[in-house]
Amino acid sequence: MGLVGLSQRCLELMCARADERVAFGEKLIKKTSVQHEIARCRCDIEQARLLTLQAAHVMDTQGMKAAIPYISMVKIVAPNMAQQVADRAMQVFGGMGVCQDTLIPEVFTLARFSRIADGPDEVHMSQLAKLTIRS
Repeated sequence: MGLVGLSQRCLELMCARADERVAFGEKLIKKTSVQHEIARCRCDIEQARLLTLQAAHVMDTQGMKAAIPYISMVKIVAPNMAQQVADRAMQVFGGMGVCQDTLIPEVFTLARFSRIADGPDEVHMSQLAKLTIRS
């Protein structure tokens, strides 16, 4: 499962936890701030998913060279998205969100590692900017 799928799983866990957890007399799911974090996660996941599909489509139809800008975008966007979604899920889970009882800390760590494994975000952003300026 890739970062988008893992992030989707974190979101599902986050929603379930928010629906079961009660704080200050009401379920977390009723708190506007938690609702907003869930909505942000949903938007971020969908944006990364669609960008990934676009990169794959360009690779399939126009070749790798044409897909380079999209690949750079995915390498910037997907790991950042996954890290943010995992972080938001950790907040909803509280202390349980940082222990090994859920996959959330593993997703957070994998996302952070992914941000440097193939070169740091700044390398991909510089390459994308140069490609964008040339075109």
